[in-house]
Amino acid sequence: MSEKESVKISVVMPAYNAEAYLKDSIESILDQTYTDFEFIIVDDASTDNSHEIIEEYSKKDKRIVVLRNEINLGIAETRTKGTKYSKGKYIAVSDADDISILTRLEKQYNYLEEHKDCGVVGGFIELFDSDTSKIIGVRKYYEDDANLRKRLFLYCPVAQPVCMMRKEVFETLGYYDPKYPPAEDLDLWFRIGTKYKFANIQEILLKYRVHKKSATISTTKKMEAMTLKIRKKYSHGYGYSMTLFDKVYNLSIRTTKFVPYNIKIWVFNFIRDE
Repeated sequence: MSEKESVKISVVMPAYNAEAYLKDSIESILDQTYTDFEFIIVDDASTDNSHEIIEEYSKKDKRIVVLRNEINLGIAETRTKGTKYSKGKYIAVSDADDISILTRLEKQYNYLEEHKDCGVVGGFIELFDSDTSKIIGVRKYYEDDANLRKRLFLYCPVAQPVCMMRKEVFETLGYYDPKYPPAEDLDLWFRIGTKYKFANIQEILLKYRVHKKSATISTTKKMEAMTLKIRKKYSHGYGYSMTLFDKVYNLSIRTTKFVPYNIKIWVFNFIRDE
């Protein structure tokens, strides 16, 4: 069996016009304490120097696999392309503007090895300002499946940028659905929850970069619409049930179109961090 075929982890990183942050993100993966991985970087038809940067690193480290889209496909299809190409037992998501803590892969790998009923494991993320590098805060998530499952209709149980999943999850339940951007991860979580458990390691495993492209109003509106659509889909016939609070909260999102988004975000963060 070749080295590529025997790797335990496949790190999949989509990259689109990320030249300003790409080096830090790539190096945070290459410097991991756990080293038995392949690193699949998929250039989504970037128009800046992202592809040149990726190629430069691939010449230095044989674990890097470079794929390139001829046209821009978007993050869902690009992640799927990298995942389908992967050979690892586990898939670690990595974005081209975030920084993984150096023990991230090791801790998530060990957790999934020890918890065979867990389909996806995440962790805490530290938010920092892209311009000043100032720490904005820490986003925490419950550790156990029971608590996470109770909140599926309120927020994602696992942070997409810091998750690791079993490859069999995709083979059994399908890949990211491109019709739900930018909430394709929520659709996948609901599918995962029909067969597996959720979990989060109770420590910071990722530094999440917040910059101007992170949350525009148009993106927030689209996220809100897709999130409501996905929650409605899984509220019947998939083994989930919405509580009265879930229903009231989701109804309030639908009926408060003119409420300023900073207020909506404050309410969402309050519910998530309660």
